[in-house]
Amino acid sequence: MPTKTLNYMNEVEIKDNSFLRQFETRVDGHLAKIEYSSQERKVFLTKLVVPEEIIDEGFKENFIKSVLHHIQDQNLRVVPTSPQIAGFLRKNRQYKEMLPVGIRI
Repeated sequence: MPTKTLNYMNEVEIKDNSFLRQFETRVDGHLAKIEYSSQERKVFLTKLVVPEEIIDEGFKENFIKSVLHHIQDQNLRVVPTSPQIAGFLRKNRQYKEMLPVGIRI
């Protein structure tokens, strides 16, 4: 059976499932999600869940970027409480203006 190469270089299409408080995307039938809570114009990104079937390491970064762009489009601030998302923001300083005043990572 041939293997399928998935390209995640572009933004990932996400859905904001406000009922479950998570940003979601489907890849080959598998659900990846970033759970969140919101309070006073801030979005707390609490947990990143990527099924083990999605093995492309570039997917996680593009998924996080897509969620950050979605939050940015709404003029909201982001507070990364998930270690994986905080690590992404540490490496990608261009998103640091999205942090609320006084929050450092």
